[in-house]
Amino acid sequence: MRRWAKWIGLGLIVASLGGAAIVAISTAGTKLPGSEMTPAGYRQSTSVYVKMRDGVEIAVAILLPHDLRPRERVPVLMRTTRYWRGPQIGWGLRMMVALHKVNPSSLVDEQRAYFNDRRFAVIIVDARGSGASGGQRVVEYSPAEIADMGEVAAWAAQQPWSNGRVGTFGVSYDGNTGELAAAANQQAIHAVMPLYDDFDSQALIQPGGVALRGFIEQWSKLVAALDRDDVCSADEAKGWNCWKDRQMTPGVRRVDADQNGKHLAQLVREHHNMNVADALDKAEFRDDPLTTQMGAIRFADISPYGKRKEIEGSNVPMMVWCGWLDANPCQGALIRYRTFSNPQLLVIGTLSHGGSFNVDPFAAKHLPPVPSRDEQFKMEADFFEHTLRDETPAKIESSIQYYTMGEGKWHSTKIWPPEGVASERLYLGEGKTLTLSAPATRGGPDSYTVDFTASSGFETRWHTQLGGGDVVYPDRAIEDNKLLTYTSAPLEADLEITGSPVLTLEMASTASDGATHAYLEDVAPAGRVTYADEGIFRIIDRKEVDPRSLPYEPLGPAHSFLRADVEPMKPGEVATIRFSLFPTSVLLRKGHSIRIALAGADASLFQRYPATGTPTWTLYREAGRSSFLELPVKNH
Repeated sequence: MRRWAKWIGLGLIVASLGGAAIVAISTAGTKLPGSEMTPAGYRQSTSVYVKMRDGVEIAVAILLPHDLRPRERVPVLMRTTRYWRGPQIGWGLRMMVALHKVNPSSLVDEQRAYFNDRRFAVIIVDARGSGASGGQRVVEYSPAEIADMGEVAAWAAQQPWSNGRVGTFGVSYDGNTGELAAAANQQAIHAVMPLYDDFDSQALIQPGGVALRGFIEQWSKLVAALDRDDVCSADEAKGWNCWKDRQMTPGVRRVDADQNGKHLAQLVREHHNMNVADALDKAEFRDDPLTTQMGAIRFADISPYGKRKEIEGSNVPMMVWCGWLDANPCQGALIRYRTFSNPQLLVIGTLSHGGSFNVDPFAAKHLPPVPSRDEQFKMEADFFEHTLRDETPAKIESSIQYYTMGEGKWHSTKIWPPEGVASERLYLGEGKTLTLSAPATRGGPDSYTVDFTASSGFETRWHTQLGGGDVVYPDRAIEDNKLLTYTSAPLEADLEITGSPVLTLEMASTASDGATHAYLEDVAPAGRVTYADEGIFRIIDRKEVDPRSLPYEPLGPAHSFLRADVEPMKPGEVATIRFSLFPTSVLLRKGHSIRIALAGADASLFQRYPATGTPTWTLYREAGRSSFLELPVKNH
């Protein structure tokens, strides 16, 4: 029996080794997406270095239509990223594909694949100092990075598969590079498509002057790990999970000529990049510089609004997308639309960051986006078709398509706010009410002690910026118990709010500094409280200035956010604080009530003001010192 057991054991070992060998051979021979040859004689996916004017090597992935014909020339779409143009495919992932545990199509970006199917060449670029590219990142969106985009576009226009016309696109950071590429003064760039980007970078990280500290810290750690080619730190994985990560995707994709990865390792060692969180922590106001190796750089130097002259000078048409509940890119998109002379097609939907989820708070949770992802891709490709395919492109007339939440319908306008919008004032009244009637007498003010545990949740408009997840606000009835709330009588008819609500507060505080988080909410007859919009404002920035003194006209009261204009509160002294909520379009139904809920903190991601102590507010709502909410109401 022992002899038989011995032979059976040896047989199992041999069988296991044989199976492992078969799997290894199968894995080694597995063809991944992009490895096929096109009829034109090019491999569908290749990766090369393009040398810049200063010798820095920029890594570029080239992705061609799989059926590109001999001598066919197609438009080029360029995306510049600092999140890696693509990962290296490890043996573990190859094995999963070989064993049919992973569909090869899941390794391909859907948007890029759609563009290829529509007969566009796509190039994806690792920005200077990131991914597999050389150089250093002295600051995000540096002048050198913008110049690189122009040079890579010029290179792409000269390739044998290119028709000489380049469009740029991307989501979030890549959306900003897509827009800033227009400032590179490169004739090859004929159209740009910033998707969910930030017209004013500071407005994202300090909305209303309040630091989005949690986002800044997480983003800073992520990009630092990516710049080190450290996949485990990027995924926050340790031990066994880190080992698994490295077998699946060991790091950033190498260029084809760098088979052993030695050149990549050398370039990564030279990535001595700025610490984003530390730099932003020192730039508290708009006139505070970001200190870099290049000297002082301000947000205007690295934001699209600061490149107005160059972008308008390019006259390239733009297609811009944003979502009402995706942080605040729609605020910048509407300001751009009203400010820049470039032809613009602006699409504002009920979309998460990147457009993967329908975030209408009045619709069922986790519904597919509207329009669907395929419909979004079609609209984007159609824009590039009109602007890049032919030598004489179609003329683009500026317009806005916007979705009204709660109504579930799309609308179109050429101006913002749309025609038919008028201001309706609701006063903060006695008994925590919102009323159409202005206070006629002097009365007792309301007192509120700031609750620093108050939070808007963990799937908010700000969290979707960290990866494009869904936006789901819970019923806020319980959380509102921590806030100072004012609620209207039930609506006698449906009410559409389209534009930027403005809040005016007459208040005093026991602290010299503070933040105001104002939530516009819908209260259903049964008591459910639904988040509709919000506004954020640091009260020491309350000084109002001439809008003409600002780099662009805001959508509400004009504040400079300059250190020179800071006005600390004098404890006990009444001050007027006016600020706008984020632009929106939402329909509130008959029988529901409007609520404005005021908080002095949002513990989800925002920095607290002041850093220590617990302020108490005194809010006035009387004749001569009235507090009120101005709603942009659209008549039907």
